[in-house]
Amino acid sequence: MAKAASKTEMESREFRMRDSDFRTIADAIYTHAGIVIGDHKRELVYSRMARRLRQLGLANFETYLGRFDGPHGAEERDHLINALTTNHTHFFRESHHFEHVRDIAVKHWQARAAKTGDRRIRIWSAGCSSGEEPYSLAATLAEALGQGGGWDWRILATDIDTNVLAHAKRGEYPVGAVRDVPKTLQRNHFQPSARDGAMVRASAAIRSRITFNRLNLHGDWPMKGQFDLIFCRNVTIYFDGPTKNRLVKRFTESLKPDGWLYLGHSESVLGGTAGLHPVGRTIYSFKGEAR
Repeated sequence: MAKAASKTEMESREFRMRDSDFRTIADAIYTHAGIVIGDHKRELVYSRMARRLRQLGLANFETYLGRFDGPHGAEERDHLINALTTNHTHFFRESHHFEHVRDIAVKHWQARAAKTGDRRIRIWSAGCSSGEEPYSLAATLAEALGQGGGWDWRILATDIDTNVLAHAKRGEYPVGAVRDVPKTLQRNHFQPSARDGAMVRASAAIRSRITFNRLNLHGDWPMKGQFDLIFCRNVTIYFDGPTKNRLVKRFTESLKPDGWLYLGHSESVLGGTAGLHPVGRTIYSFKGEAR
């Protein structure tokens, strides 16, 4: 753990960040993104925001914070969110989730289709970061459902950070990034990049199944339909209890009656959220339908 800077070190820095400056930044990201930043994150806030001050050619935090009330305030808040959100992920992270999709969810949809003819599947990767999660889902579904059968499946991938979304849309990664992708899926769904032999790119077939959009989970959700699966992993750890509970409730309202919610390894549904039943490690079936 990094040692907190002393008062002398803070005063000798390039920019002076007063307690009131830190509090204003923390309050802004909580108000606009629901993210809690405690005093222990002061060093992180300084280092990341100092880069933004240099980029803008500003002399101090006071001038920077004044931008929030100016004509470009909304744009600057987006820059603030991009700077302070943490994006760490990799392909097939928490592989048991993808095994559940392949072995349980797909079989459920196949049985449902046999009874009702419903072959429409909608999935939401909420907090998709740089795209490894939705591409892992797309490769899993492409392999499990195959080319035939008339399946209509789509993945909505959203994140609040516009920088990582731009990366995700390209679908291009270093060769080493796909080391955790099962070999068959690597071969079938990731090809060497034409630009650089050290890079691979998700195939056009799975890229075409994913729509990437910016979305603030703390704001309005424009989606009208309901989802068969919602992945929101390692996102709610940045929220306080009331914000997390509101978010989980909204997820249940966006799930189909036979849907599933997947959370991150250190997250759980507490407080008896109506309709959610644990069916595996951080996997929840909606309306308590254990399958």
